[in-house]
Amino acid sequence: MHGDVGRSLSLLLRFSRLLPSAFLWPPRLHSSAHLPIEIAQSGIHPIYSCTAHYVEMLLKAEVPLICIQWLGQCFWNYLDWPEICHYVATCVIMGPDYQVYVCISALRHLQQDILQHTQTQDLQVFLKEEPIHGFRVSNYLEYMEGLERNYRSMVLSDMRSILPRTS
Repeated sequence: MHGDVGRSLSLLLRFSRLLPSAFLWPPRLHSSAHLPIEIAQSGIHPIYSCTAHYVEMLLKAEVPLICIQWLGQCFWNYLDWPEICHYVATCVIMGPDYQVYVCISALRHLQQDILQHTQTQDLQVFLKEEPIHGFRVSNYLEYMEGLERNYRSMVLSDMRSILPRTS
């Protein structure tokens, strides 16, 4: 632990002038005199107000296209036949909102692959063309039940509003 303090300080001073430092070094940005007053007073760190905002925006744009393909094919070519049967049975028994929770669970299952394919910039191709290896509906039932507790009223309400009322 015998580093060169002068070189370290020089590196940090040069790094602090670069835009990436604002997002990779959170305390530096939040205490910056150059931070707009509205953002500083909000108490919300710019990583959340900026980066997280764009993560959500990109997910809203990209993930529905993937889910539409998965659901449009009833996961055919993405899941093994027994898992397709479990998916259909789960939606019939537990409710149509489980269609949403299965998609979220599949994305959660693919989390490491998603990170890897994001780096290689072929994420959309990977999600649209590759099977979801190792995904088991039963392994995610507890997680899906948690999603149900948090989101069922909203999701089912929207799903029901699509169908006309029958007498």
